[in-house]
Amino acid sequence: MKSSRSPRIRRSVALPRSLVEEATRAAPRELRDNLNRLVIASLEEYVARRQAAAFEEAMAHMANDPAIRQQITRINGEFESALLDGLHND
Repeated sequence: MKSSRSPRIRRSVALPRSLVEEATRAAPRELRDNLNRLVIASLEEYVARRQAAAFEEAMAHMANDPAIRQQITRINGEFESALLDGLHND
């Protein structure tokens, strides 16, 4: 969670009553009585999920990039002799 000392901005939003009620029911007990904290926590979770999805998408794109795949093959070849060192792979 972000620092409570970060600058705050005020925004007025119109939320469907049913959404607020459902979110409140689904929220952890410590957030149920404070809609402001619930909205902050929900937005932080949303941002984290979007950032994770963007990262996964970027990684998938890199995994399909022919130049990167060629580089990985080269690096793996350089370490191939280490596989024969007799050590366990755990």
